[in-house]
Amino acid sequence: MGPQEILHGIDLTVAQGAIVAVLGSNGVGKTTLMRAISGVYRASRGGIAFRGEAIANLPAHRIVKLGLSQAPEGRQIFSNMSVRENLVLGGGDIGLGQLDRMLDMFPVLRERLRQNAGSLSGGEQQMLCIARALMRRPALLLLDEPSLGLAPMVVAQIFDLVQRIRAEGVSILLVEQNARAALRVADHAAVMEDGRIVLAGPAAQLRDDPRIAEAYLGGHAH
Repeated sequence: MGPQEILHGIDLTVAQGAIVAVLGSNGVGKTTLMRAISGVYRASRGGIAFRGEAIANLPAHRIVKLGLSQAPEGRQIFSNMSVRENLVLGGGDIGLGQLDRMLDMFPVLRERLRQNAGSLSGGEQQMLCIARALMRRPALLLLDEPSLGLAPMVVAQIFDLVQRIRAEGVSILLVEQNARAALRVADHAAVMEDGRIVLAGPAAQLRDDPRIAEAYLGGHAH
């Protein structure tokens, strides 16, 4: 069986300093989109540009060096390594100065620095995943399902962090099934179905769209 085309005619822009949310149910191509942008998957056609440079089909490590980092779905931390080791690995050649910045932003990780990452709670592991991606000082952060499997109180903390990260000047492309939380922090949003963007616009406008309310907000627009 040959390669399958998952994404069709995607047209998406993340402006500098913006949060753009991509919404949709499981299996519509959201994670495939993120992996194509970050270089994990290769694009059979079409183009991807970052800071004016074509990055489609560049190796993932080259894309990271250009200033684009991903916090993947499922966290994918190194569970048998310490929190500190996870962060240092994420930073590559950036140096330890960024480690201190991350520990200031994520104080719970400072308290757990010598613990094995696998012993952290789900919320702490997600914070580690995000902090590891930020160790490279990216201009654009890809956040893939950061609230997945987390308790509501922890979800609120994660989305507070998303806003703090943007306040630091980092642009964010956010893939999220929790549409209510995503639309609350995003500037713009797009809805994916079957590998296509079927609806896009300012997040405030989508929050009030009855189609979004029915499909993702429990029938209540806000």
